[in-house]
Amino acid sequence: MALMKVKFDLKKRVKLAQSVWFLFWFAVMAGVLVFSMGLFFKIELRKRSELMDNNESHFLPNLLILMGLVACCINAFGGKVCYDSLDPSKFVKWKPMLKTFLVVCVVFNALLVVTALLCFIMRIPLQFTLAEGLRNGMRYYKDTDTPGRCYMKRTLDLMQMEFRCCGNDNFRDWFEIQWVSNRYLDFRAKEVRDRIGSNVDGQYLMDGVPFSCCNPSSPRPCIQQQMTNNSAHYSYDHYTEDLNVWKSGCRDALLYYYGGMMTTIGALVLLVTLLEVAVTVGLQYVHSSLSTLANPEDPESESEGWLLEKTVKETFTDIMAKMKAMGKGGKVEEGGEEGGVATVS
Repeated sequence: MALMKVKFDLKKRVKLAQSVWFLFWFAVMAGVLVFSMGLFFKIELRKRSELMDNNESHFLPNLLILMGLVACCINAFGGKVCYDSLDPSKFVKWKPMLKTFLVVCVVFNALLVVTALLCFIMRIPLQFTLAEGLRNGMRYYKDTDTPGRCYMKRTLDLMQMEFRCCGNDNFRDWFEIQWVSNRYLDFRAKEVRDRIGSNVDGQYLMDGVPFSCCNPSSPRPCIQQQMTNNSAHYSYDHYTEDLNVWKSGCRDALLYYYGGMMTTIGALVLLVTLLEVAVTVGLQYVHSSLSTLANPEDPESESEGWLLEKTVKETFTDIMAKMKAMGKGGKVEEGGEEGGVATVS
């Protein structure tokens, strides 16, 4: 017994084909949207690729670009099929391959759902990627003369100013690394020698942050050096003072930015998936209604269309039976080859 059976006459079939044709070309534009979102996301990631611990973060935008291109191709083909279905003589050439094409559409819809889920799930690994990447980037902040790292200072400064953040978790992360290059340190000064000598790794550590951590909205001049030394600044107490540097860490700021982008993209991909499901269902009705014409030579005769030729349970049973038959067929072929080899020997 067919699932969701509908009766069609010529007028209904034409209206159905035209509607599905329109939806297919609308889905082509949706594919362009998915492609554009993937491209935009990739560009945004590449802007700060030095702060990413690995290249795995580009998997998702690459997948979006691929799915967008595939969506454009599949939907353009489906639109052509629906357009030709208005003319029975043109539709004949597409009829043998439509079942295979519908299976491809179903698989593609499933992949779209997986892509949308990845947009929500990939936020977790992105958090660790950003944490490690920012930690390494801060270590290389001072290496302005080292090839491959000379732009790290500029990248970090621009990021901290743009996202209004400081450090990895907070501004105190800068206290734990040497972010001033040795070329700018006066090693004859006692303070410099004492700071380097008091550190096991021989680093020049201080309670200061780069200028890009300063909050321009602060009413007082930016205090970025000796931030924990109350006597170094007039009317200042670092325990109670509302510091004039950004308090939030850059990892959370970037995660909020990219996470929000991924959530939006995931929601849009889900909407595109619903559209793809709609056009797949529509094409199935076009195919089944044209395949069951009471009189194939009379286009005006009535026909029936359905979503599935059998019930869901029967369809699932048939698919499992076919898969088992394919598996047995493969075993028989292997056995036949082994037998053939034994006979020759």
